[in-house]
Amino acid sequence: MKILAVSGSARRLSTNTALLRAMQAIAPGDIAITVFDDIADLPVFSPDLEGPNLPDSVRLFMQKISDSDGLVISSPEYVRNIPGGLKNAIDWLVSGDQIIGKPIALVHASHRGDDMLTVLRTVLSTLSSNFNEDLFLRLPVMKETPESILEILKIPANRHMAESFLRDFASFCRNQGSQKPDSMAL
Repeated sequence: MKILAVSGSARRLSTNTALLRAMQAIAPGDIAITVFDDIADLPVFSPDLEGPNLPDSVRLFMQKISDSDGLVISSPEYVRNIPGGLKNAIDWLVSGDQIIGKPIALVHASHRGDDMLTVLRTVLSTLSSNFNEDLFLRLPVMKETPESILEILKIPANRHMAESFLRDFASFCRNQGSQKPDSMAL
């Protein structure tokens, strides 16, 4: 099972990125997590850059999504909304088919941010018929260092919660993959 874990933060020492990397470190052996933390490298979306003019960074991002069995997204909240970098990344996906039907779930690294999560859930459920609102992992580790986040995730109760989330998401991805419609029949 190949999961792409997308950090919605452009910050170098992002708590969300650190949580995704910690999950990568403790993931069960049959689940491979790749962390995408290059949101800041994507140019501002413009329809003029789609098609043959598609920037390499966007092409790589889209390829990583295509190659994954599912996406896990973890994002901070900026002014009660989705950060601009993550919204920009999502905008690049709107006219493509990489995200349509892709299983998606959310992870959150803070005890707050519910306004952003509400908006993000609306956006993701619009993009993918396989956004799973019920699969959600919240581990409040805001302001912790990447090293301490990994240690917090290794606490047995937290590790069990994260591993259960990953197993449930992998199962959801497998089930959705077997039910994907034939795109040629549409």
